[in-house]
Amino acid sequence: MKKLKLQGFNNLTKTLSFNIYDICYAKSRADRHEYIEYIDDAYNAERLTQILEDVCNIIGANILNIAHQDYEPQGASVTMLIAEEELKPRDISNKPVPGPLPEAVVAHLDKSHVTVHTYPESHPDNGISTFRADIDVSTCGRISPLKALNYLVHSFESDIVIMDYRVRGFTRDVHGKKHFIDHKINSIQNFISKDTRDRYQMIDVNVYQENIFHTKMRLKEFSLDDYLFGKGTDALTAVERRRISKQVEHEMMEIFSGRNMARR
Repeated sequence: MKKLKLQGFNNLTKTLSFNIYDICYAKSRADRHEYIEYIDDAYNAERLTQILEDVCNIIGANILNIAHQDYEPQGASVTMLIAEEELKPRDISNKPVPGPLPEAVVAHLDKSHVTVHTYPESHPDNGISTFRADIDVSTCGRISPLKALNYLVHSFESDIVIMDYRVRGFTRDVHGKKHFIDHKINSIQNFISKDTRDRYQMIDVNVYQENIFHTKMRLKEFSLDDYLFGKGTDALTAVERRRISKQVEHEMMEIFSGRNMARR
């Protein structure tokens, strides 16, 4: 493909946003507490920081700085500053040494940013617990957040993924013509691997004239054993298995549709 010759810096801002959900059933209060502890450990900031560093490598961004803050009872934030171009030695002097980090990550690029926040929570009465990770990758210049899409989807055990991609602003070519997008896209699904498309039910809501693209994904296959925290299906009666399956599926449908739904 012939490259577009630009006048100066590419001023287009490309933002890819995820809401990633994991759902489980934890019967007792102790099981729900253990699930939250498990999520906090499995998706702690040390691992999330590594995920963001991998994202930066994939899209070709360079880390400038990291800042972080832990929260009680769970969740945290971390900030990375990143640049597109190769860094001079003095630019990386403020990169932190390895050490324990909190449970969520926020990363900033040069004129852009990458963020990850985690939200573990549980229903107070019916045993449903959920884990949500919000991820934003926003870039300026030649680097594209879409390059990291499949890696991010595969980095989390996701029952539901809700994605938004938007290109904002404009850049000019050498003749002064404005370009409001610099690549072809009619759906985020264009950039999702086949194995992922095969595993998920997908729905698009796109506003092409505004360069706004929205895709929702939900796992097609449902196995109750994958959603039980603590005891497996062998410890449940047939009636309990049907009841819990309905609860989990109802939770997934409400999150996927974005609205409260009447129970059947």
